[in-house]
Amino acid sequence: MAEHFKGRLADVIRRPLITEKATRGLEENLYTFEVDPRAAKPEIKAAVEHLFDVRVVGVSTLNPPRKTRRVGRFSGRRSQVKKAVVRLAKGCSIELFPQS
Repeated sequence: MAEHFKGRLADVIRRPLITEKATRGLEENLYTFEVDPRAAKPEIKAAVEHLFDVRVVGVSTLNPPRKTRRVGRFSGRRSQVKKAVVRLAKGCSIELFPQS
C-alpha cells in the first residue's frame, strides 16, 4: 500500500457521485465515488470494504481531463478528480440515501 494513506483509509474516498449514469449502475451493484487522485485500486478497495462493511469484487478507475473555466477575463482550471466505479458482491449493498 502506498505511503499516502497508511492508517487513513477514510481519506481515500471523498464522496459518492450521484449522476444519472451512476444511478443506473446501482441496479447492477455498481457504486461510483470521487476518490483522491493519488489513490490506487487496492487502496480504494480496502477503503470501501472498511468504511461500508461490504465485499468488493472489482474496482475500475478513470482520470477524466481537467476542465477549463472562465469568470469574466480570468481563466482557470477546475480541480483534479478521479472517479472509481466499485462492483460489490451479490447480496452486498451500500445505503447512499439513509432513511431518516
